[in-house]
Amino acid sequence: MTRKESSRNGSIGLVKTHSVTFSGADSVLHLESGNTLHPLTVAYETYGELSSEKDNAILVCHALSGDAHAAGYHTRNPREKPGWWDLMIGPGKPLDTNRYFVVCSNFLGGCKGTTGPADIDPATGRRYGLKFPFYTVKDMVKVQKWLLDYLGIEKLLAVTGGSLGGMQVLQWSISYPEKIKGAIPIAATARLSPQAIAFNEVARQAIMSDPSWNYGLYEPDMQPESGLALARMIAHITYLSEKAMLRKFSRRMINGTEPGFKLEADFQVESYLHHQGSTFVKRFDANTYLYITRAMDYFDLHQEYGNLKKAFEPCTGSFLVISFTSDWLFPPAQSQELVKALRQAGQNVSYCNIGSDQGHDAFLLPGNRLGDVLSGFLTRLEKES
Repeated sequence: MTRKESSRNGSIGLVKTHSVTFSGADSVLHLESGNTLHPLTVAYETYGELSSEKDNAILVCHALSGDAHAAGYHTRNPREKPGWWDLMIGPGKPLDTNRYFVVCSNFLGGCKGTTGPADIDPATGRRYGLKFPFYTVKDMVKVQKWLLDYLGIEKLLAVTGGSLGGMQVLQWSISYPEKIKGAIPIAATARLSPQAIAFNEVARQAIMSDPSWNYGLYEPDMQPESGLALARMIAHITYLSEKAMLRKFSRRMINGTEPGFKLEADFQVESYLHHQGSTFVKRFDANTYLYITRAMDYFDLHQEYGNLKKAFEPCTGSFLVISFTSDWLFPPAQSQELVKALRQAGQNVSYCNIGSDQGHDAFLLPGNRLGDVLSGFLTRLEKES
């Protein structure tokens, strides 16, 4: 639970990451790959207070490189960055912690407290590495359901998330329709495009081509930093739009206006990408990156259910589908496909295509209408209770 401390910058204040280990005989996780995991530890954070009726809970699902730390701070260090969605979660914010009980967990296969490839395999006493079983978005959602059962939450007011988080939202609405009142997939898709799969594959090859990767057998302090940094650089290009990159960097050089006639970074955009890569390797595990991108590749509601209309027919809650005009990784057309299928399935769905030049990462950034759209939909869900 959130510790009540004086906030800074409008944040909820100091928070703590908790964990729960599912180790009983009835807690064997059966994966879609046909394998099992046991025991299983899940890291999570909560913000706000659960109402006596337990009807104000919101589950936030994070994207590829996120974790359970969605809001607030872990220390009083003024240089510490807040949780990845602090912009949206906190007192008076769209996910208002004076009204809602917000839950965010590190998903299955992560490297920030939930069992994943970087953890120790109890059967061998060594890190799982590539012996970790493949998992899917559906498996992630099953584990989140276990966590909510542990927390005593029988039904969610809403589940929301962007990108891979939005894919989890869609799976939640299908796997456990009776457990959610509202679903808010943001910048999401029913399946990756071939182009998106291609970017994921190039990123994986960047990691696996690094000699330090050693077929996944690297030590924690000897991971393939060059390959993982390159993978992050490749991915980050897809998160931004051309207009955003032009606005932020143009063709400005690092030193002055004259070319340095060198192969090292000479343009500001190059320096930015190198910074993204070098900081990422300090907080993420390379094998984990391989597995998560594969889980994204395998997510395909069309194939699994026959078509999207059939996929959404069991759903019972209301939907708010959100896209961004400049998102070329998960473009608005993919969200519009979701909306069309939901309407064909007779579901209650609203759609908002938010004008933004920030690209796919717009859901993580200020300067657009996302907060207003979210808070308006949540207020409507409350009134319908």
